[in-house]
Formats: sequence, C-alpha cells, structure tokens
Amino acid sequence: MRATEHILLESDQREVPALRTARTIHARLHVRSRLRRRTIELTLIDFLYLSVRTCRSSGAVSQYVLDLRFVDPAPQQSRHIPSRWITATVALAALTLAVAWRIGSSSTVWWRHAWLPIFSTLLVLSVSAALVSLYRTTETLSLFSVCGRARLLKLTGHLGTFDAIRCFSQQLTAHLRIATARRRPSRAQHLRDEMREHFRLKDAGVLSPDEYELSKARILRRHAAT
Repeated sequence: MRATEHILLESDQREVPALRTARTIHARLHVRSRLRRRTIELTLIDFLYLSVRTCRSSGAVSQYVLDLRFVDPAPQQSRHIPSRWITATVALAALTLAVAWRIGSSSTVWWRHAWLPIFSTLLVLSVSAALVSLYRTTETLSLFSVCGRARLLKLTGHLGTFDAIRCFSQQLTAHLRIATARRRPSRAQHLRDEMREHFRLKDAGVLSPDEYELSKARILRRHAAT
C-alpha cells in the first residue's frame, strides 16, 4: 500500500454516535465488581453500536463507543481457574483437619493443647487461600476487531458472570449479526474502514500505540493480499 494512501486512511474522521445522542437504546448491562472495585456499563444503541462505560473506585471514568461492524461476530468467553491456589487450599485444609483430629483425640483439653497455635495458623491460611482462589477464579467476555485482532472490550467478573450476562450476550450476538450484514460489500473497502476505526479508538485511548501499530500491520497485510 502506498504511503499517501496510508496517510489518507488515518486522516479520515468517522462519525460515531455517543450514548447521550443515541436515537434508540436496545439493551443495557450493568456489572459491578466489589472485589475489583469497578463498574462496567454496556449499552447497545442504534443497532450498530456498543457504548462502554467503566468507573473505578478511584473515581476514574472511561467511556467510548464501538462500531460493531468492525467487531468479530463471535464474542470470546474464557474462564480462569487458579489451580495452584486451589491445590494449596485443599492441602492446607487437609493439614488443618489432621491437626484438629490430633487435638480432638488427645486426652488434653483442646484449649490447653500444644498444637492449638498450629491449628489456628493453618485455619487462617486455609481460609485466606480459599478467598484468594475465589477472587482469582474469573470469567471474561472479550470482543476483538475482525481483521486487526485488537482487543476492544474485556469484561471480567467472578464465577457465574456468564450466567448473569447471558441475556445481554444473546442480544449482543444478534446485533453483531446485524452489523456484519451492514459491512461494505468490497473487502478492500471494509479493510480501509476498519483501519479508520482503529485510528479512532487509538485517539480515544481505547487502544495503546503498540496495540494500534500491531493491528494496523495485520490490516495492511490483509489489504495487500486483496
């Protein structure tokens, strides 16, 4: 691709509706994570767009809008299981029970037993490991761009998040199908439009400079192959 064409791609501005100016709100999802101290609000607007608003406990707020025509129509769901922490929890729980059995089977009353401090320590460690395991067990919904493969949205919550957002996920998938049908008929035109979308998201702070350059390289390789 010629350098002049590359410059034109980045200089072209695209109009994307903001949430406050949306003509139609189709669905809304509000996810609050007390452990992670943040709130994410997703809103489907005007059929082709997804508004994303994130609030953190520090008071920082980020808000942007995704054009669903440039989002992969298959959202990715993943679950992280902290196997090491779960193994540690089970091992500590087993040791705690073993010490408890030893104390209980002794002729010495339990509150005077020499192993009572060990039992208390193991019990605290077991509960702490269990809480860390629960905190680190997460479910994540991710949206990626079609050709640039840049991560445009990452919604991470506790175990059970997928069940909580199932209804919204179904509506999001339906709108992604609508948006896919609204893409440019020419592959080359779509790639140019996706380049503009990535540039807009970089300016909005959604993509870092490194993420933008990597996605741009992928798009340019696809464009050169057309």
